[in-house]
Amino acid sequence: MISRLVKIITGAIGVTLVSAFVIGLSLSISSGFAGFWGGLPFAIIVILVLAMVVYDFWDQCVRESGE
Repeated sequence: MISRLVKIITGAIGVTLVSAFVIGLSLSISSGFAGFWGGLPFAIIVILVLAMVVYDFWDQCVRESGE
């Protein structure tokens, strides 16, 4: 059984790495050939995906559960 503190630390590291990668990808698409309007649909998808990542982190690692 993994302790709650280890779950929070590894989850936070994972959320940070995923966020950095996806936001960097979105910025490179928007600043490149696609431009802002071409990269906007991808940016919206990135926002939704990051919201799901943060919710899953909270649900699995931070929220108290009755396991």
